[in-house]
Amino acid sequence: MSDLLDKVVGANAGRARGHNRQMVLGRIQSAERIGRAEIARASGLSTQAVSNIIADLLADGLIVAQGHRSVSRGVPVAQYSLNPAGGFAAGIEIRPDAVFGGLLNLCGEPVVERRAPLGARDRAGVVEAVRHMRAEILEAAECDPAKLLGLGVVMPGPFGRTGLRGGASELDIWDETPPATWLSEALGTPVLVENDANAAAIAERVRGVAQGLGNYAFIYFGSGLGLGVVSGGRLVAGGFGNAGEIGTLQVPSAGALVMLEDMVSRRSLAAALGPDGANATVADLARLHSENDLQLTHWLEAAIEPLSAAIATVENLFDPQTIILGGAMPDNMLDHLVAHLRLPERSVSNRIDRAQPRLMRGASGRMTATFGAAALVVNHAFTPQIAAAVLGAR
Repeated sequence: MSDLLDKVVGANAGRARGHNRQMVLGRIQSAERIGRAEIARASGLSTQAVSNIIADLLADGLIVAQGHRSVSRGVPVAQYSLNPAGGFAAGIEIRPDAVFGGLLNLCGEPVVERRAPLGARDRAGVVEAVRHMRAEILEAAECDPAKLLGLGVVMPGPFGRTGLRGGASELDIWDETPPATWLSEALGTPVLVENDANAAAIAERVRGVAQGLGNYAFIYFGSGLGLGVVSGGRLVAGGFGNAGEIGTLQVPSAGALVMLEDMVSRRSLAAALGPDGANATVADLARLHSENDLQLTHWLEAAIEPLSAAIATVENLFDPQTIILGGAMPDNMLDHLVAHLRLPERSVSNRIDRAQPRLMRGASGRMTATFGAAALVVNHAFTPQIAAAVLGAR
């Protein structure tokens, strides 16, 4: 998060109090241990303003004193860090047949996870599932509801009635009302809603390989294939929240053009594995890869050409610092793809002054999007919304 924070300064106006508080929290989170004067220098806030915010954060239990650091002259400087137990973020993922829930502490560390079947797939059923799962994970973690920073929800996209209707993961809940609006109204609390790829992308920023990066892309393996793009520290959402439907790209494969997720997704892998493929877990896939399973190996080989073409498109469209692969795949398969994908020479990302690899492996496993939903809340707590909005518009 540091490259974004380097561009963010505070505002001493009273109306910007929330902005300044988020910025100070973000500085502490990024530095892990930091003093008031360092925050003031980096943010442009007065030392008194920082001191007032620090006092409020200490009183709220969001940060803790971490001793003192000796300096060459003067009194040792008091240091502060986040209090992991000072706040919690709930994340809930709605799938076609199940609901997953997870809780992160303020440092983005998993606290508890749960799974339950999804009952009715209409709007009332989704609301009830979210309400019940939120209560269940708070009870399991023995978390005081007063310490809950917020709720993030991941739902299958695309959002609204689009030309992509009819997907296997679609829920019959869409109209022109944004899902965050009707969920917030039904639950009586603000809700952050994203698709799985966007949530996973933000999770990497909170506690993953994208820490310190402001511009990157996350290719998410779910039932289909999704793309989350972060630019200037903010998600690229599009006009209706549906940016990143990369699975519908037409890409080359063995001399023909195919839809990307027909070749590269959990759904296509399940088909390649045969009758038992639909029930294969992430652990099953890891074992099959380690055993050099012939069907899985053939799928990986067939995925290289179309996924390489898609990555070239993402690089030249968005000029990311890196592209991250993750989601419902095992680490050894993701590592295989990172090692074998053919990165084109004719790309804006092919440059000699790179600080990060062009491709990286990110979070994986069945809870990736669920904890990503909770990470939306944690990220919101650390990101100054006024400054971020300005940066996102540039």
